[in-house]
This record gives sequence, structure tokens and C-alpha cells, in this order.
Amino acid sequence: MYLNLGVKEKWMIIAFVGYPLAGKSTAAEVARELGIPVVTMGDVIREEAIKRGIEPNAENLGKLADELRRKEGMDAIAKRCVPRIRAHYPVVLVDGIRGIAEVLALKKTFGNLVLIAIDAPIEVRFQRAKMRKRSDDVSTIEELMERDRREESWGLKKAMEIADFTIENTGDQDSFREKIRALLQKLLSVEVEIETFVHPTEEEEKVVKAIKNLFPDAKIEIENGKLFAVARDLKQFKELLKRQKILDTARAELMRGKRGKEVVVFLNKQTSTVSRINFCDENVALSPLKVTFRLINVPFQRFLDYLAPITKEGKPINEVDEL
Repeated sequence: MYLNLGVKEKWMIIAFVGYPLAGKSTAAEVARELGIPVVTMGDVIREEAIKRGIEPNAENLGKLADELRRKEGMDAIAKRCVPRIRAHYPVVLVDGIRGIAEVLALKKTFGNLVLIAIDAPIEVRFQRAKMRKRSDDVSTIEELMERDRREESWGLKKAMEIADFTIENTGDQDSFREKIRALLQKLLSVEVEIETFVHPTEEEEKVVKAIKNLFPDAKIEIENGKLFAVARDLKQFKELLKRQKILDTARAELMRGKRGKEVVVFLNKQTSTVSRINFCDENVALSPLKVTFRLINVPFQRFLDYLAPITKEGKPINEVDEL
């Protein structure tokens, strides 16, 4: 009955995008510290340079990246990274997205990608180049400007614009690392997938509203009457369960819907349009909302006690405030 997304595996691909020296490498270090496997796209180009006997400096690597994209397409580097990503199922961080074509290629292959833009002014980035002294770094601000222009020609600016999250990196490294750590921990807790059909008799706007009422941060796609959305913020859903005083019902439904590291429930689409949660059967008329909670790095018991704690005389006890 529900959507076939064409992806058998459930991946969580997180990717960093940003201008040269914005802080992507530092962010990738934080990911490694959290135990997240990291695939660095620039390594593909460096290895190709070594294979050809080319010195891996900034100018040579830039020319080589241009050549690969001209010959193999703007998504060439992303495609070359696919086998490396597949070696780290199910959660992988990809460091070094350079353009919109690469974003689309990874989404097409893995079905799920969270894009994080890291931003910093050019003056700040040039100071970092002088301090870092890496072989492929620039030596003048004019060189950095030229590198920016080259990467913009690959679609970097467009990729930055569609990022799911943007983190400014203009202060000290400790605060930047903490921002990255907090965001990654949030992404690696619970992901919500919502699926339904939008029937000809239904208004698309009302169906979207029904989902946003429950999960305000939901990113929604509709194609040929099939709706798919992804959300991560559970606060509104949790608050509605509490306000409606249906925690016991919700707890029972969540326990009944547990399927390994996923929890599946079905919600009445019509009542959701007025911000009310009504659990229902999968086969109700006009298709319910199929809500799948993916527990990426959160134990089921903690998820359960956070969303629908046990109650005593109608009041929650031992409630978990944070996932």
C-alpha cells in the first residue's frame, strides 16, 4: 500500500559542504570522535593524482578535479565515492561536497542525505590557510578567490543554498566543534519518516498541514500523489500526546509497532489537520499517515520513556526530558 522508495537499505548519509578552508576537516574530526565513519571526497582526487604521478598541490588537484568532472560528469567524484560509502553501512559522513550534482547523485543512490553547510568569510579562511600550511593550500588570498570561483562553477553555491543546516565558523575552534557535535548527536538520535497518498478528492495543502501540525520541521516531497516526508524534531508530537492525555494509548501503540530499530504507527490524516493525534488501522479510508521512527542511536526504552512515559493517575512518571 505504501511508497516504494527504490532503496532497500536504510541509510543515514550526512554530508558537509562549504567553501575551501571553511572548517569541513575539523567538522569531520568531530564526526570521527563520535564514532561516525568518514568518507573524504578530496581523497579520491589526491589518490588519482598520486596514481598519475602528479604532485598533490592546490593547483594540480584543482585541474585534476576539473578534468574528472568534464570527462565523467559533474557528479564524477560522488560516484567514485559510492563504493567507499557502501563499506560503512548504515551511517556515513561524507566530507567535501562541491556541487549540487553530487548532492543529487548521493540522494539518488542512497535515498537519504542530510546536508550541512559550513560557512566562514574569505578573510577568516585565508588566515587558516596560512596557519595550516598544507601542501594543497593556497598561498595568497587571490588564489583562494580563484579557488572559490572554480568550486562555484561546480555548483558549490547552489549546494550551500539547499543545505538542511548551516553552521557559522567564525569564532574559536572549541565553540565550532561543540556546534558540530551537538548537531551530529541530534541527527543520530531519531529520524521520522512519514508516508501517505494524496487522493484526488483531497487538498494537497491540507495534507501538508496535517504533517506540519505534528512535525513542524518535516521536509515534504509529493510526486504522482505519493507523499514522503522526513522530520527530526519530536517535541511537538510529544507535547500533543501529553496535552491530549493519551500517553498510555501512545505507549501501547509504540510498543506494538516496534520492528527492530524502527517503530511504525498509523495516524488519522483528517484529525491531524486540527493538530490532534488519533492512532488508527493501516487500512482506513483515504490512507492514514504511516509514521516510522528510525532509532539510529537511541535505545527503544529511552525513546519510549521520552515520547510516552508511564503514567500514574493520569500524570507521567519517570519522564525522560531529552533523547
